[in-house]
Amino acid sequence: MTQKKTFSQRFGYKSVRSEIQKESADEPLRNYLWNALQIYYFENLQNYTRDNTEEIKFLFTGIWVWHYQDRIDEIPDRSSAFVSKIKKDILNADFNEMFDLLEFIPEHYKEEEYNGGYDNETNRSFYEFANDGLKEFLSAYRFVDGVLMEITSEQEIAAIEEAMDITTSVTVVHDHLRRALELLTDRKAPDYRNSIKESISSVESIAKLISSNSKDSLAGALDKIKGKIKLHRALEQGFKSIYGYTSDEAGIRHALTDDSVCDFEDAKFMLVACSGFVNYLLVKAQKAEISLEL
Repeated sequence: MTQKKTFSQRFGYKSVRSEIQKESADEPLRNYLWNALQIYYFENLQNYTRDNTEEIKFLFTGIWVWHYQDRIDEIPDRSSAFVSKIKKDILNADFNEMFDLLEFIPEHYKEEEYNGGYDNETNRSFYEFANDGLKEFLSAYRFVDGVLMEITSEQEIAAIEEAMDITTSVTVVHDHLRRALELLTDRKAPDYRNSIKESISSVESIAKLISSNSKDSLAGALDKIKGKIKLHRALEQGFKSIYGYTSDEAGIRHALTDDSVCDFEDAKFMLVACSGFVNYLLVKAQKAEISLEL
């Protein structure tokens, strides 16, 4: 059964920041990341004792002494108590503290054949698995070389939000941007190809409104509006090239047989780029006192 979108999702009352998880981590994401730790580090632990394996002693001691900065003689005697504390922090701590712990655990997990370095088989599998979840649940962060890095910047989010706000009264443009975001951030069935299509359609729509010709293509509309607004040639050519990418015989708007050519990064880039260009064209139109026929 397909779950219908909520009122907030349909009418845009959910902000971009709540859909792309920046400076936050919701319960499904936390559950996934806890499962990753459980699978790769904690699932097969026996009761912790001071005679346990070197790998476990090294990991537990490192977490207790260096991450929690607690007394070494007060390390819990049982692994279940120790792991319960970690689980509580992953599920309930502030998002930044949760990420601190997620970085720390692999860094202090060693396997004898890898001489204790973080670049071991278990850690590599964990990073790959964790990144799948971070992507699936729209986190703004990914593991890169063992470090969590931001892949969705404040500027990117701001560009999308500004475009959503500035086009509220320009329904046709706003609807394309809103649909592009919905398709990008649909956690159950993301549609990156059609998200890209909607993003470029938002630029095409605003360009047609400025050119006053609904039959224009984006390239044709850009040619016409140069006489109405001061349009930088590099931007014009850049978006004509992007339009070509989406519209030629092998492009997004045609029936692609291989959806793997489109992924989250492609669709996110297109939404950010198109949002920025929509903002640019609307401001230019306002300065030129062009009345848009809605």
